[in-house]
Amino acid sequence: VHEGTPLFIELPTSVELLISHTDPGVQGDRSTGGTKPATLETGAEIAVPLFVSTGEKVKVDTRDGRYLGRINS
Repeated sequence: VHEGTPLFIELPTSVELLISHTDPGVQGDRSTGGTKPATLETGAEIAVPLFVSTGEKVKVDTRDGRYLGRINS
């Protein structure tokens, strides 16, 4: 901050966000395999593994929007 004006900000490398919508997975989905689109609570869309469902919290990389993992509640 210089004279009350922010000069730069440093974002965290990851954030935890809620999945507001994603299509249901199909029987036989595994943790290694394909991905599907998911809409986050912010409105951003990311690719998540097939086993992730609506209402779950996920960890997202703020640098490139990559899915990093599920958050156990």
